[in-house]
Amino acid sequence: MTHSKDYFFCGIGGSGMLPLAMIVAARGAHVEGSDRALDQGRTGAKFDYLKSLGIALHAQDGSGVSRPSQILVASAAVEDTVPDVVAAKEAGAARLSRAQLLAQLFNESERPIGVAGTSGKSTTTGMIGWILHHAGKSPTVMNGAVMKNFVKSDALFASALVGEGDAFVSEVDESDGSIAMFRPKIAVLNNIALDHKSMDELRSLFGGFIGGAETAVLNLDNEETARLAAERLQGRITYSLVDPRANLFADHIEPEPFGVSFDIVRSDGLRARVSLKMPGRHNVSNALAAIAASGACGVSLEDAATALGAFEGVRRRLEYVGEANGVTVIDDFGHNPDKITASLKTLHEFPGRLLVMFQPHGFGPLRLMKNEFIETFSSHLSEDDILLMPEPVYFGGTVDRAVSSKDIAAGVVAAGRKAEALATRDDCGAALLKLAKPGDRIVIMGARDDTLSIFAQDLLKQL
Repeated sequence: MTHSKDYFFCGIGGSGMLPLAMIVAARGAHVEGSDRALDQGRTGAKFDYLKSLGIALHAQDGSGVSRPSQILVASAAVEDTVPDVVAAKEAGAARLSRAQLLAQLFNESERPIGVAGTSGKSTTTGMIGWILHHAGKSPTVMNGAVMKNFVKSDALFASALVGEGDAFVSEVDESDGSIAMFRPKIAVLNNIALDHKSMDELRSLFGGFIGGAETAVLNLDNEETARLAAERLQGRITYSLVDPRANLFADHIEPEPFGVSFDIVRSDGLRARVSLKMPGRHNVSNALAAIAASGACGVSLEDAATALGAFEGVRRRLEYVGEANGVTVIDDFGHNPDKITASLKTLHEFPGRLLVMFQPHGFGPLRLMKNEFIETFSSHLSEDDILLMPEPVYFGGTVDRAVSSKDIAAGVVAAGRKAEALATRDDCGAALLKLAKPGDRIVIMGARDDTLSIFAQDLLKQL
């Protein structure tokens, strides 16, 4: 599908914007953009990559938006006072949110495959994309995380894949309610847990999402998703790690420090062995979802299992950075209670004290989920583990700073675990280097900040 449209992306370096810009540019649209991080001289490689695709970049001062033919793509959270938005109004240019543009592309495709749920979306989306690619189906994939299999010297930021086939695989976000705009033919629902919205809102959003799909792929191990599965008898594929009555069941799960193997058993008795290069039971669950969705596209169980054996994972999901002097450094995207819990549980399947630095991605989430964060860390850190937290990332603007990292650390200490809030991330880095002994694992956790990976690599160098 070619696009002769004229787009301007405000915040083009963002994890949701960059892949979208890549997809429309590859389909023939004219694409330009701006980004605050570019103006501040941060994460240069990403912007060099965009320029190499022929995308013109501007300062975020409104100078790039000048024609009524342009469509300004800006996240719903961007204020009307941002110069690009002001310039778009003056020029008479239309404005679309990131989600609106993604939903348009998704709904126009012949075989839209949507991946939803509170956790595991990026990994599952990457797995489905890789299985379909491996099977020669040339899918288009829109992901919020970089898929390591598609990274090449000329495509460093492979959070999107542009294919010629009829499948369009995308993760779909419920946090802003935009999931309601998507009309998948194959709908994957990993799990429903409290994250951004109330349970009633989530039930209605996710229910609507799978309601119109020809095939719904549903996780029986999540209570809320199982409830939806019970209501839907036609066109559903269920999967489970505990219930052998599911259409796809994982048996003989064998964890390894940086991987996991299991048998996938289909309800007709067909079996295949899968060896993943990523650890944790949550990834076994993601793999079952991906095999189910691929099966609905006509990929055999055996081919899907083989493909997953070569799946390298997505960046920053318990990613092994390296080891020095007996200390392992791990980079992880954990930023809400569910994801942090999954990561800590997986890490605790293997020996070694955890030195965790968790950088919150804003003051808002801390205020909303203060008790849940305290509960998560106090339940899933062991007695020897240590949690260090800098203050949340602050990108300017007005924000309620009533709850800070100090409040979380104090709550974790009160519950009998070791935690401390320090002023800056560099302070945390210095403390980690001082604390680290052979056998320890340093885990760098947080989201929405590309520099965390660089921080993890720097720590490794200093060990």
